[in-house]
Amino acid sequence: MAGDFKRDMNYIGDRITADGADGWPVEAGRYRLVVAHACPWANRSYITARLLGLEDAISIGTAGPLHDASSWNFHLDDGGLDPVLGIHKLQEAFLNRYPDYPRGITVPAIVEIDSVRVVTNDFARIEADLSSEWTAFHRDGAPDLWPDEHLDEMHEVNELVFHDVNNGVYKTGFASSQEAYEAAHDALFARLDWLEERLTTRRYLVGDTITQSDIRLWTTLVRFDAVYHGHFKCSRNRLTEMPALWGYARDLFQTPGFGDTIDMEQIKAHYYGVHTGINPTGIIPKGPRDQGWATPHGRESLGGRPFGDGTPPSVG
Repeated sequence: MAGDFKRDMNYIGDRITADGADGWPVEAGRYRLVVAHACPWANRSYITARLLGLEDAISIGTAGPLHDASSWNFHLDDGGLDPVLGIHKLQEAFLNRYPDYPRGITVPAIVEIDSVRVVTNDFARIEADLSSEWTAFHRDGAPDLWPDEHLDEMHEVNELVFHDVNNGVYKTGFASSQEAYEAAHDALFARLDWLEERLTTRRYLVGDTITQSDIRLWTTLVRFDAVYHGHFKCSRNRLTEMPALWGYARDLFQTPGFGDTIDMEQIKAHYYGVHTGINPTGIIPKGPRDQGWATPHGRESLGGRPFGDGTPPSVG
């Protein structure tokens, strides 16, 4: 369709594995996971690392919310330098490995610390491998985010959520024709309606514990009213007007490992400050005010065990 948004899904496909098959073996202290509080795709990896207790094995660097056309950068760190990698821009790690790297510089990215070379920026593969390949460094009580008995359902739900919600807000916001915008907008809200019905009678998206499917959906929901509703014109209604989804989002926000990864001011600064084609003035809205993320959600009545046989991650 003319004017529709197409995401470039060509990422660096190398994997860090327990057997080192791609030349990148799992090794504590060897790699740095670069995220950004602003980015939902990076937020997924950050939450996964927090829930699994991997912060001591993989250090976490945080790019600032503002970037130019070339790269995310570390403008919030002292001297504008990542304190471990010693670089101003994430792009430097990409160019250290691929001097003619032709694509956008994205987060999350895993960088080998000693060589300051990017290993991978495949966001979906990163979060899956943190669960399956880094088990030797998982904390005691780490949850099973990919339970075998729910894998088929998870893959089905993940595909629907990715196309219609995670990427759907971008397809809506970056559409360059009325027809493409309306098609993306309607698909987004049709899927949100489906999720609203699904989550009315169940606490979590698949099964009765938190899984990677919940992480993937939640990072879009938590940004919805602050940026997607207005900035991306996802305007049929706000998240706060969908009782089950709003309760579900608050439930996870209040769960250790979720809300403590969120900086709403950085989220707004990024979207409104970087997307000049949509917001040429660069003005960042003052609202929405505190929406009540910490208010009771009542979702415990639906049952479920947030971490299954595991335990919450440490706070702070």
